[in-house]
Amino acid sequence: MNYQNFFQNRPTTEIAQDLLGRVLTYQDNGKLLGGLIVETEAYLGPKDYAAHSYNGRRSPANEGLYCPGGYLYIYAQRQYFFFDIATQERDNPEGVLVRAIEPTLGIETMIKNRAGKTGPLITNGPAKMMQAFGVTSRKWDLHPINQTPFSVDLTSKRPIKNVIAAPRIGVRQDDDWSKRLLRFYVAGNPYVSDMKKTKLDKNNGWELTKNKI
Repeated sequence: MNYQNFFQNRPTTEIAQDLLGRVLTYQDNGKLLGGLIVETEAYLGPKDYAAHSYNGRRSPANEGLYCPGGYLYIYAQRQYFFFDIATQERDNPEGVLVRAIEPTLGIETMIKNRAGKTGPLITNGPAKMMQAFGVTSRKWDLHPINQTPFSVDLTSKRPIKNVIAAPRIGVRQDDDWSKRLLRFYVAGNPYVSDMKKTKLDKNNGWELTKNKI
């Protein structure tokens, strides 16, 4: 499956869930950093109050959402950066925010990029993940993912015991969209944002297999 087929022609919520268990990587000066995607959020375009394209907003800052599926929308809030992928045809501004990964590649470098933070604190949030990768600009915004240092492995994924659908984090609480189940995560994985210790799974929410990714 290629990126265009994966990131178009099906609902954004389906794409957000299908990304779970896949490996997201970033090439940083010859070093490969990355891990298993464990948390995503779907944003559903002009009707979605929490989406950057709500009510048809369009500007150079959010143009990445209006690109065809498989293009990157990297945006900034203060000094922090966030990684989204557009998920529909051109001019249909929906996308998926990758919120967290379980590190598997280049962990020592990611710890250094996170100023010595270890364990779940390396990547248990979207800004933390980008810091761990060493991303400090929007350079790859508006680019198709296969023409950037980022990559998502579409050939395989780690089997998951249970996917949870939950309300998104940081959406205004007096709006109906705050209650919609548009955040998806691997149940019991310690790298999921705000994962409670009482909810942790001893296998991080993965099905036991002989061949681990």
